[in-house]
Amino acid sequence: MSDPPASPIFEKRVVISVFPMNSIAWWPSLFVLGAAAVIDIFTRRIPNWLSVPFLLSGLVIQAVTGGWHGMGSSLGGFGLALLLFGPPCFIRLMGMGDLKLAAGVGAWIGPGQFVFAFLVTGMAGGIMAAAYALRHRLPRGRVDDAGELVVHPAPVGFFETIQSGGTRHLSIPYAPAIAIGTLFSFFAQ
Repeated sequence: MSDPPASPIFEKRVVISVFPMNSIAWWPSLFVLGAAAVIDIFTRRIPNWLSVPFLLSGLVIQAVTGGWHGMGSSLGGFGLALLLFGPPCFIRLMGMGDLKLAAGVGAWIGPGQFVFAFLVTGMAGGIMAAAYALRHRLPRGRVDDAGELVVHPAPVGFFETIQSGGTRHLSIPYAPAIAIGTLFSFFAQ
């Protein structure tokens, strides 16, 4: 018997990956965002030794692997991160470490995926802030003050002057929200 004639249906191989491991940005993002989230939870800081190399390597790797298009996409993601995370950072609603981490994410994943990551990050951050307020039983007045900051941004140095019974104000780590939003964006592609 002869072999059946070749059919285009049987000649093409379709590989479906459940995990986004074929993206060059997955593993560096997973490692750096996981480390940043843990460090931020315990120290309320994202160290430069983690976020700056992540940012620079994203720019370089995307340029090397994608040529001019990769470099443009990386710079677009970087710029979008500055545009979206910059204003809250400069009015002291978040720290510079969050901005540098988000800029690194933008450099690795580009502007298209970053928009989705930003939206999920905002949702995760809001849920975390609400849970944090409930867990620490913040008085209604302090929660109202947080809403007031959205309408009337804080002057420079505002957060350094907040005192609560002689203790420093409670801060919320945002790197876990950035990690959740970014890593979720890989699965949504």
